[in-house]
Amino acid sequence: MTSSNWTQYTVKDFIDKGEVDLQTGPFGTQIHASDYVGSGTPMINARNIGFGEIRTENLEYLSEDTVKRLLSHILHTGDLVFGRKGTVERHVLIRPEYDGWFQGTDCLRIRFKSKSINPRFVSYTFLTDYHKQWMINQSSHGATMTSLNQGIISRIPLNLPDIQTQNKIASILSAYDDLIQNNTKRIKILEEMAQAIYREWFVNFRFPGHEDVRMVDSEFGLVPEGWEVKPVKKILRFSISGGWGNDLDDELHPTPAYVIRGTNIPEVRYLNIENCPLRFHSNSNLKNRKIIENDIIMEISGGGKNWGVGRSTLIPKKLLQKFDLDVICASFCKFIRVNPEIMHPLIFQMLLSELFNNNDLEKYQVQSTGIKNFKFEVFSVKQMVLLPDIEIQKQFVSYVIPIKDCIQTLADQNVNLRRTRDLLLPKLISGELDVSELDIRIPEAEA
Repeated sequence: MTSSNWTQYTVKDFIDKGEVDLQTGPFGTQIHASDYVGSGTPMINARNIGFGEIRTENLEYLSEDTVKRLLSHILHTGDLVFGRKGTVERHVLIRPEYDGWFQGTDCLRIRFKSKSINPRFVSYTFLTDYHKQWMINQSSHGATMTSLNQGIISRIPLNLPDIQTQNKIASILSAYDDLIQNNTKRIKILEEMAQAIYREWFVNFRFPGHEDVRMVDSEFGLVPEGWEVKPVKKILRFSISGGWGNDLDDELHPTPAYVIRGTNIPEVRYLNIENCPLRFHSNSNLKNRKIIENDIIMEISGGGKNWGVGRSTLIPKKLLQKFDLDVICASFCKFIRVNPEIMHPLIFQMLLSELFNNNDLEKYQVQSTGIKNFKFEVFSVKQMVLLPDIEIQKQFVSYVIPIKDCIQTLADQNVNLRRTRDLLLPKLISGELDVSELDIRIPEAEA
């Protein structure tokens, strides 16, 4: 079946037939501060919405009683969720593993009830450049932040083939996404394994041969003999805030270089550089800030009401090789270079992750005008670090580097899978590639 046999609809056509249900997120007055809990039902807010997938960093959780009180906002498999402010070109498809999660106050939800529509196929149409630009154009009003409402959702155009063709196209594209998801799960397990080894060795002091090491008093309590305590500042060769440069080159900013922002940290951890902007910089700024292998980038400004700053990432050689020019970090980040003769950069970055995950960095944060800032200089002086024996460090790195290499290999596979999927997607969604004669097994849930 070619695109000439496809039919043009709008979402409203299905609303009028009772085959689509639209739901705006709960009013802010319906959810109070006391309704948020440390663990419970995850809530998808606009910041958690990616391009077809959920960004699980900075999730919030609601109590069981709150969810029972607002049942109409529970999400189910196949729902499509949009952010209403600033993220209108993005959406998430609720997969089975997210069934039962909760719709945030700043979101809009579409639920297709028609047997002639495969929600996963529609989700893929929403990933096309045409749709994303259409959403931005419909939702923009001059300098005002883009804003989405049910009227705009109802006007979304849908170019649909028959359900069998939808199922085939969705099956082809989802095969890539399923591989990406499997790799992502493996990456998470490997990351947890590496961090568990870190805790076992450097928090619980159960490293190889620990039985033969005497424990002595320190400000950290009993620690292995020979391990030193130093402030962060004594471990670093130097640190400096990043830069932003100019959109265009001029006499003062002649040199191009890519910029890693705090918002890019979750992506560049997994070798995805797609959203790192290319900017133009002064030669002096670039000289002092050019990133090399084993440097660390730490986010020191940003955050929000319920999440802070302090995310960090170690820069591996494989990441730098993906850029065709030099790289710096943005001005809302700190560029850190560790003295490897004192502490291996990998161990220091894992320490930063441990402090971040345990909320131990919060005491160094201040908030003004809705933005959280990290007091890095105070942190570097007051945060004490227990330095393991250098031979123990070397042994730890020899254990963990292969795990990190495996993570990078899987991450690189995901980058390539996404690239291939994104090349196929517009050709399949437009009908340019005819799948009618292909014998494709359709999952039972979509058949």
